[in-house]
Amino acid sequence: MLKKTWLIYALITTLFWGIWGALIELPEKVGFPATLGYSVWALTMIPCSLVALYLIRWKLEHDGRSIFLGSAIGLLGAGGQLILFQALREGPAYIVFPLISLFPILTIFLSMTLLKERASRKHWMGIVVSLVAILLLSYQPASGQGTSTYTWLILSVIVFVLWGLQAYVMKFSNETMKAESIFFYMMITAVLLIPVALLMTDFSKPVNWGFKGPYLAALIHVLNAVGALTLVYALRYGKAIIVVPMTGLSPLITVVLSLVLYGVVPGTVLSMGMVLAMIGIYLLSD
Repeated sequence: MLKKTWLIYALITTLFWGIWGALIELPEKVGFPATLGYSVWALTMIPCSLVALYLIRWKLEHDGRSIFLGSAIGLLGAGGQLILFQALREGPAYIVFPLISLFPILTIFLSMTLLKERASRKHWMGIVVSLVAILLLSYQPASGQGTSTYTWLILSVIVFVLWGLQAYVMKFSNETMKAESIFFYMMITAVLLIPVALLMTDFSKPVNWGFKGPYLAALIHVLNAVGALTLVYALRYGKAIIVVPMTGLSPLITVVLSLVLYGVVPGTVLSMGMVLAMIGIYLLSD
């Protein structure tokens, strides 16, 4: 059972992030901007962090190294999210999302070269299949969005690097830090970046402050926060080269749930991605 602890946490992350992905647009569609959604998400990390610290009797690691590593993980993740907002404002989502979705490649490279992680042949098959599935599941149909510059491409590459580094540093930090401490500093940095998200918000447009705005967003974003916490736990017990590709398959849940809730029938590309995702999960979970 202990050997599969990483799998349980990884599957929870995949499930919660998948559900979150299917519901995330609901507040946005009724006038609650994604940047304000970020602010709500950062706040939902607070109760999750407090519960985690309670479980270890509030024994937070507060030495300089722990603060630096935990804050770095938080800045890499939350900072990447804010940069992604700007990339999507300037560039086509059908290129931005697939490019960024391949960040596990960087994590795998760093984990193999620096942490000396290794995998079985079956796991390598699962990693390759999962990366292809992630790419297909991130596919967005072309919308005809034009742009005169390629700033969005630079921003997309930056997010790719930040998120690839974040997963690696998260695994590296788990070797010497408690997962609960890591998540606490992730929460702190996410909250500290809320003013940046507010500055990026266009308040000249109406904002829905009713239940379907911040309150519904909180109920949805807490799924993301819990998923982030269980990811830290998954990386405590499992290899980054296996955990990260598996959790990257959360869009499989998103597509299935979107089919049930909204009647959105996946096209050929998404259908191929779904099949490969199921194969990838099977191969990686062995």
